[in-house]
Amino acid sequence: MTYEVAVRAEATLGEGPTWDARAGRLIWVDILGCRVHTYDPASGRRTVRTTEQHVGAAKPRAGGGLVLNLRDGIGLLDPDDSFRWLHREAVPDRRGNDAAVAPDGSLWAGTMRYDEAPGGGTLSHVTGDGAVEVVLDDVAVSNGTGWSPDGRSMYYVDSPTRRIDVFDAADGSLTNRRTLATVEEGAGFPDGLTVDAEGCVWVALWDGGAVRRYTPAGDLDRVIPLPVPRITACAFGGPDLTDLYITTARVGLTAPPPLAGSVLVVPGAGKGVAQPPFAG
Repeated sequence: MTYEVAVRAEATLGEGPTWDARAGRLIWVDILGCRVHTYDPASGRRTVRTTEQHVGAAKPRAGGGLVLNLRDGIGLLDPDDSFRWLHREAVPDRRGNDAAVAPDGSLWAGTMRYDEAPGGGTLSHVTGDGAVEVVLDDVAVSNGTGWSPDGRSMYYVDSPTRRIDVFDAADGSLTNRRTLATVEEGAGFPDGLTVDAEGCVWVALWDGGAVRRYTPAGDLDRVIPLPVPRITACAFGGPDLTDLYITTARVGLTAPPPLAGSVLVVPGAGKGVAQPPFAG
């Protein structure tokens, strides 16, 4: 598989690619740059919105606008671009990180300490009316989250564990946690992930310079090498959800390669699953 450059950029910590099917555009963030980006591959049009806080994720909302996983909680951008808090809970030295929308329209939002201390992060379930339940409270770096095509399984990454875990998922609860796959020493750390129509899990490798695909049985069956060491997340997009968009980072690299911080794309990589908007 051959990558192309979708958006040439120098994002400090590019993250969270999300295909907005209604608008026909990709949404992604630069967490430490406090920016929400959009990219329309049909026209090439790009937009950038600066946020007042570090922004871990941005996802479309059912009524228009975006939901943001920010340093101090969950915020809403309305269609008129005005901002309001849905849930605010400022914790010193902690920020929002990756987030994902479940098949029922709820948001699963992760947090982490800036120093990545074990147990300093959480994973919370956020409903459209702003009710928040902390589901996991012993996390270091809450990262990739995604669901099987039938919605019965949820995949999850706490990056320092090197594991991709899977839960039985029902009614906003998680049970029967087990390990789908473990990324071996020297191959990087699992970061953001997406699940394709075949139920396979695609995971970005931070400090691994690649995206991997694992089958539902946990077998590694595909590797896409990339020219950047810090690969952060991936998502299917495009009109047919067949193009794999990949975000990257420059943070912490003393001599970043030319494409570090850019968004890459692998056309025709597979077939994704349409992602629902947040119900709030």
